[in-house]
Amino acid sequence: MIGWTLFRYFFLRFLIMTVQFFVGVAVICYLADFTEFSRRVSSLPNYTIATGLLVSALHVPLILQTAIPFIILFSAMATLMMLNRKHELVIARSAGVSAWQFLLPFCLASFLIGLVTIMIFNPAAAHALAKAELIEASFRGDTGLVETNDRIPWLRQQTSEGTTVIGAEKSANRGLLLANATFIRLDDSDSITMRLDAKQAVLANGAWHLTDVTKLTSDGQRSTQPTATVKSGLKPEFIQERLAQPETIPFFELGRAIRIAHSFGLKAGGFAMQYNSLIALPFLLVAMTLIAATVSMRFVRMGQSIPMILGGILAGFLLYVVSVLVKAFGSADIVPPPVAAWFPVVVAMFFGVSFLLHKEDG
Repeated sequence: MIGWTLFRYFFLRFLIMTVQFFVGVAVICYLADFTEFSRRVSSLPNYTIATGLLVSALHVPLILQTAIPFIILFSAMATLMMLNRKHELVIARSAGVSAWQFLLPFCLASFLIGLVTIMIFNPAAAHALAKAELIEASFRGDTGLVETNDRIPWLRQQTSEGTTVIGAEKSANRGLLLANATFIRLDDSDSITMRLDAKQAVLANGAWHLTDVTKLTSDGQRSTQPTATVKSGLKPEFIQERLAQPETIPFFELGRAIRIAHSFGLKAGGFAMQYNSLIALPFLLVAMTLIAATVSMRFVRMGQSIPMILGGILAGFLLYVVSVLVKAFGSADIVPPPVAAWFPVVVAMFFGVSFLLHKEDG
């Protein structure tokens, strides 16, 4: 049976290695995100280096949350290989400690990291992303030439003013703030009577409040005005469920968001998928640790097999591809979100446990 001293030693070595990988990946992600973000928006009038640095810093937590399974995979491989190189695993085995016993501190550390991620890191990342979207939306609307793939769905509302179709290039504040927004007014025969293009639109107090508005009437007359107001019967909760990205909703608010979406008749596949993926994250990190163990526990005298190590890395990336694929299916309600979230975890866990059972117990 592994003693407390050895357990704590392996536990701390793995945590230290994980922190080192975490810091390294954070720096790389920050530099890469700042470079890409500056390339996309540096031509906007309100853009500054300080703003770009701040927005990229706010993007980093979400990127790190996505990369945590790989950080665990690589840090577990590095820690086990280092312990092997120093013959510490050999000594532990000679003292009667089995592979399952000295992997216990690694698995426990991975599980605790997963819990910290969903309880603390995820809410911080969600709030940081929401703040980044708000800052970006404050200057994205300065030009209609901004490249963006984040097109939001068109909304249709009915008020005493008539039917209005709403679209935008970018949303922030969980859909309550729109950048480069377009409001198209329709008559009873669904013919366009007026179009309003606004730099920004904010939903508050039962109306959309537009700024920097360009008005185009059905007879071709164009005019500009600093502000305008469009009545709205859309509830903020409905807008949030339609337009908010699941990543901007903290873990503790996802359950409420799913219930609200269902109350409006929405499927909420994206929110349900995000919720179940976060619940499964601690077990996914344990599975990554077991995959790392399958390729990192060979004795030094036997040599570290480069094909085996590359195989472990390839297995990790394949698991990521499968996770992204089934997450897309779950978000689209093609596959039930719980099934989509837990399928990669079960497969990875089965692979790791089966391989270790074959190598250790025959």
